[in-house]
Amino acid sequence: MATGRHFQLNTGHKIPALGLGTWQSAPNEVYEAVLTAIKAGYRHIDTAWIYGNEAEVGQAIKDSGIPRDELFVTTKLWGTSHRIPEKALDISLELLGLDYVDLYLIHWPVSMNEHGNDPRFPSLPDGSRDLDKDWDFVKTWEIMQKLPATGKTRAIGVSNFSTVNLEKLLTAPTTKVVPAVNQVELHPYLPQHKLFKYTKEKGIHMTAYSPLGSTNAPLQKEAVVQAIAAKLKKTAPQILISWGISRGTSVLPKSVTAERIISNFEDVVLDEADIAAIDLIYKTTNKRIVAPNWGIEVFHDNEE
Repeated sequence: MATGRHFQLNTGHKIPALGLGTWQSAPNEVYEAVLTAIKAGYRHIDTAWIYGNEAEVGQAIKDSGIPRDELFVTTKLWGTSHRIPEKALDISLELLGLDYVDLYLIHWPVSMNEHGNDPRFPSLPDGSRDLDKDWDFVKTWEIMQKLPATGKTRAIGVSNFSTVNLEKLLTAPTTKVVPAVNQVELHPYLPQHKLFKYTKEKGIHMTAYSPLGSTNAPLQKEAVVQAIAAKLKKTAPQILISWGISRGTSVLPKSVTAERIISNFEDVVLDEADIAAIDLIYKTTNKRIVAPNWGIEVFHDNEE
């Protein structure tokens, strides 16, 4: 059984340390995945408009029978809606069948043309991204700050923000609210020590996506991870999830396989020596897995 750990956000609300990620979970699979997760004890579900599965996620939440106030639900604002975050949130809430989400994130610090040739990934004739160059995430955040007062979200935050973009956001004269969360790719191949230190100093909680590296990633086969798993009689994913939580980050392992969803919920409290050993993995293998070409620089920090 999972430890049931939580972390406190700068809003005063608590975020469960372990959640279910739903990126790349097809609509016909994600319903069963979310239902299985909630029945197994998960109380933190992460989705996004761009995933195309909010309706199925919401249906599973409804069918689980668990009271809404016992769940923590996150969704995200896509780049083509940076000028209209409240309207975009209304669409997500309707799809989810919810009155509010617990956390609403700017998905990427990239504003795209709302009226481009595609609602998801608008492109220019040369194939490059059709960016909204008269807008930026600082202006989006200025509007986002008004959303908690509407009751449609309890907290707001960002995703895929570097120290450079966070500094730009936090020092903007229009910024009155510090993001509650920065959700980024985090795992032993990409521990992001610089970003982690920065967010901690600013009171921003970090949430890790792709905490297992990726499906069948070599990270799970690392000798250090395998040795700790064997010693504790746990699986490699359980060790990687536990490492992420031990750092003070919430983690979002993704799976649509019932057995793995249930297994991933069984985290363990690692000792300092094991944490330190996993901390060193990036010294020999250092890589980012999720790196879309946006046409502008997004990842400013050293990949460590």
